[in-house]
Amino acid sequence: MKAIKVTLIIAIISSFGISCDSSTYADISVETTNPTYTANIKPIMDANCVSCHNGEIESSLTNYDDVRYKAEHGDMLCRISGTSCGAIMPTTGKMVQSKIDLIQLWATNGYPN
Repeated sequence: MKAIKVTLIIAIISSFGISCDSSTYADISVETTNPTYTANIKPIMDANCVSCHNGEIESSLTNYDDVRYKAEHGDMLCRISGTSCGAIMPTTGKMVQSKIDLIQLWATNGYPN
């Protein structure tokens, strides 16, 4: 009987570890009221965009000028938000909302470098 209780307790405790999703931490964001390209946006672009948007001038997202131009004059903000302007970007799936919100705030604040 004691062995069954111990086994049951171990099973319950193990289920907590299995049920945790590692992407949970991606949704946690540090409160940033004035994101800059260098500190906040470039790391997001590097991790999510430049593997595809890295060479051609028209689709490059490798530097401040490119990203700002695509945010101001292109459909980058719409595509990462998943609104009705084309296929969602990145193609691997929508970024976590905290990253999208940070990019939107960067645009709203006037694209600080």
